[in-house]
Amino acid sequence: MSTSQSEHERTLDEVQVSGVDELKYPISSKLVSAVGGSASDAEKGATSNASSSGVPDGGLRAWSIVVGSILIQFCGFGYTTAFGVYQGGFLLFVFQFQIRPLTHISPADYYTRVHITNTSSSAISWIGSINAFILIVSGLYAGPLFDRGYFYYLLYGGAFLTSFSLFMLSLTQPNHFYQNLLTHGIGLGLGGGMLYVPSIAIISQYFHKKRTLAMTFVASGSSLGAVIHPIMLNNLFTSHLGFQGSVRASAGLVTGVLVVACILLRPRFIPKSNVPKPPMWKLARKFYSEWGYTAMSLGGFFFTIGFYFPVFYLQLDSIKHGRSERFSFYVLVILNGCSFLGRLAPGLFIHSIGVVKMIVISASFCSALIFAMIGLSSLPSIVTIAILYGFFSGIFVTLQAPLVAVLTNDMSELGARMGVAFTCVALGALVGPPIHGALLTEHFIWWRPGLESGIMALTGTVAYTSILFATRKGQAPKA
Repeated sequence: MSTSQSEHERTLDEVQVSGVDELKYPISSKLVSAVGGSASDAEKGATSNASSSGVPDGGLRAWSIVVGSILIQFCGFGYTTAFGVYQGGFLLFVFQFQIRPLTHISPADYYTRVHITNTSSSAISWIGSINAFILIVSGLYAGPLFDRGYFYYLLYGGAFLTSFSLFMLSLTQPNHFYQNLLTHGIGLGLGGGMLYVPSIAIISQYFHKKRTLAMTFVASGSSLGAVIHPIMLNNLFTSHLGFQGSVRASAGLVTGVLVVACILLRPRFIPKSNVPKPPMWKLARKFYSEWGYTAMSLGGFFFTIGFYFPVFYLQLDSIKHGRSERFSFYVLVILNGCSFLGRLAPGLFIHSIGVVKMIVISASFCSALIFAMIGLSSLPSIVTIAILYGFFSGIFVTLQAPLVAVLTNDMSELGARMGVAFTCVALGALVGPPIHGALLTEHFIWWRPGLESGIMALTGTVAYTSILFATRKGQAPKA
């Protein structure tokens, strides 16, 4: 017993000092130094391979974990996006702009026109916003609980709450806004939040050199869900099933997928839950004493404020420039389809470019495309922005978790670090869309939110770039 325990502790120590050289990141030793390690520790981590550290770095068991995590993302953030990606097209109702009846109905539109007709669209939109915010900010408790060994509690509890909330959503009564807010907004948000960070953090237990590649595959699950769920719901809502039958069918699909995910996901080791851990506020203070982590959090907050402008408003922009509702519906399907391809791209280039460089490149392209939306008018320009923004935004989103891992020396803190960092992203996502709507006004003055979103995204890009330049100079400035 003592021998196996000592081997387990040794494996944990080796995992914790595993550096970032497996990502071919050229300044890994400086990054480790910046987070409290030493250059010699980084060199040891760089030279250690998967076999010596005990990390499988491949094999049936490891890749089945990736598949399970993809399924979690498909049902979690992928389903959340099924609500949010259609907000732009239905802000027409918020501004009381009259259009002919839509033939393509999303959950938000169905709420507005059929299910919750006594509530404004602006209030209904908070269901999706609160859902996304709770899902991401739940990492504040889900991350530390994962680090303390409560993986199965989070997995089974989150899967049950997600499935239960969807089936309860199918029982909501018309014109009862609070019922939809509790089930769709809060219930699904909490359920998805319990699953989100653990499904990403568990990858580090199974992959060393291929960690970023595996994480890119996991991130593609949400994009796949963002394509499949909206198309499925659109066809169900316009069929004979109606709202309740459509939501039950969707809940059945999600439940079945989550059952498969629960069967596949098994942690390689369970950290001891009785090991004393610092309180969350002390951990956060420690994290933000590191320049790289601080710059990453600032970058995530500012960039996310601008990030959702094309996602929420590209469909509305397309309709306002005379494009058909059918075409405008599929503009966002194109965007999310290209985002799926973009999330797979880092796996091909990450070893030669590096995580931080790819973050900076993708964020720079996204910022430029947000500015380009100011001049959007023709059909080719709409399609071009949808394709390019979908692709580069997919790269950016995929690399958020690997970036946290790159800036983490002690892998036992990875869950907590993800939770704190993703909270900054959640705050940006919460405040961004309302700012865009206020700047757009009922007169649809497009240059105002376009300029504001572009500036915010560019500010975030500068913050990400500062990580690269500071470490290139061999500096690790304190925040």
